[in-house]
Amino acid sequence: MHRNATFETFGGSRTLIRDYAHWSVQVRPKQVTLGALIILSHSEATAFSALPAEAFAELATVVKDAEAVCAQTFANAKINYLMLMMVDPHVHFHVLPRYAAPVMFEGTAYTDPGWPGQPVLTVSEGLADPGAVANRLRAVWPKSIA
Repeated sequence: MHRNATFETFGGSRTLIRDYAHWSVQVRPKQVTLGALIILSHSEATAFSALPAEAFAELATVVKDAEAVCAQTFANAKINYLMLMMVDPHVHFHVLPRYAAPVMFEGTAYTDPGWPGQPVLTVSEGLADPGAVANRLRAVWPKSIA
């Protein structure tokens, strides 16, 4: 399976939750909101429009899995998707579960300081351990490809 350099930027195999044919799902190393993920194309493409049609088709399954698992695991109120690709050029989305109230994870309450507005991406203290988040999500992520 081909993985581009952006895969390593977001923690590589250490943060990997699931590989699909065209996409990888990784835990975002900086958990600005609990359960923050990266959905990363395996392609070298740096423009969304350059992805093959099969990648677009599969993205529907990846997004459905991400939304279902986050809701089941963290009971988020909604999810925001950011496609910035400024520093890390390969096609990827930042997937940010959003919370109207603090949510408990491993004995700690985590808040969403931007709620109900834009997510606050500059949070640097009190973030959830990405390894613990990855372990929890790997345990419940769907295994079969639809």
